[in-house]
Amino acid sequence: MKVRKGDTVKILAGKDKGKSGAVLKVFPVEGRLIVEGLNLVVKHVRPRKQGEKGQKLYIPARIQAAKVMVVCKNCSKAVRTGYAFTDNNGVREKQRVCKKCKQNI
Repeated sequence: MKVRKGDTVKILAGKDKGKSGAVLKVFPVEGRLIVEGLNLVVKHVRPRKQGEKGQKLYIPARIQAAKVMVVCKNCSKAVRTGYAFTDNNGVREKQRVCKKCKQNI
């Protein structure tokens, strides 16, 4: 999965299509992630104490990773990502790069 926690992503499909937000949590085994403030679902909470009112809580739900694209920090566009290897004092490092501007993400 090429999306990490903290990345800014753009939603490609669903009720929040076209909106963007930061990734809060990634579930790589399931291929899903949670985006801050997007794909909200309603959770009804019953009153626990006498005199207290019930509530509707809006919480972000998981979204499929295939329905989002990473937004590049340099060109500010939703882009595909690739990998590039760099040599750092004999140590080979793997870095994510933007497919459009070829800069590190």
